[in-house]
Amino acid sequence: MKFLAVIPARYASTRFPGKPLADLGGKTVIERVYTQVKKSVDDVYVATDDQRIFDKVMDFGGKAVMTRNDHQSGTDRIYEAYTKIGEGFDVVINIQGDEPFIRPEQIDAVKACFDDASTQISTLVQPFKESDGEEALFNANSPKVVVNKNMEAMYFSRSVIPFVRGKEHKDWLSAYSRYFKHIGLYAYRADVLAEITSLPQSPLEKAESLEQLRWLENGYKVKVGVTEFGTIGIDTPEDLEKAKSILL
Repeated sequence: MKFLAVIPARYASTRFPGKPLADLGGKTVIERVYTQVKKSVDDVYVATDDQRIFDKVMDFGGKAVMTRNDHQSGTDRIYEAYTKIGEGFDVVINIQGDEPFIRPEQIDAVKACFDDASTQISTLVQPFKESDGEEALFNANSPKVVVNKNMEAMYFSRSVIPFVRGKEHKDWLSAYSRYFKHIGLYAYRADVLAEITSLPQSPLEKAESLEQLRWLENGYKVKVGVTEFGTIGIDTPEDLEKAKSILL
């Protein structure tokens, strides 16, 4: 089975314009992401709508493809890139361009989901620990996932799911041991990627502002890989400074 990784990278950003080209310890953020991803897949491309990012990827010896600037989601950009790169890959992995510390083991976890021939889409979760605390669990910017016995996603939500009846919020993590934090790493069988990008937005997706609910609502199954490692995304200049301290 051949795996293609595509890293969507846009220059425009409300909170941090140009972050893919920001310097992180002598290398750009996008180069650090690319280097990590390359360790785990058969091929990797950056998908961008900005010539500056394209040129930088070429400069460090990477591969890139130009895409339209009017995509509504990263998945749409991934699919356009895939159609331009060409066929020959069984699975396409969507990896965020602002996570320079992504681990090969995390990518391997979503790849392993395709050992099951019925897997259509896979994603990654991290178990919550009691030490994470109530604030982390109730953070609406950190979606939660509930899974079935086959490790398939049943639902994604910004709310805390499940609700633990009869317990105070501070005790939920000790009362229920299977809270999962969603990590936005996706992999799709190539034919499924073509299908899901043609779907209209769904009511649940609009309500929660979570694209993956469109797939569940249309009957697609999302297999879940598990990692003990979190991710460190760079969304603001402050995040970049924190990332620099990790490199020291």
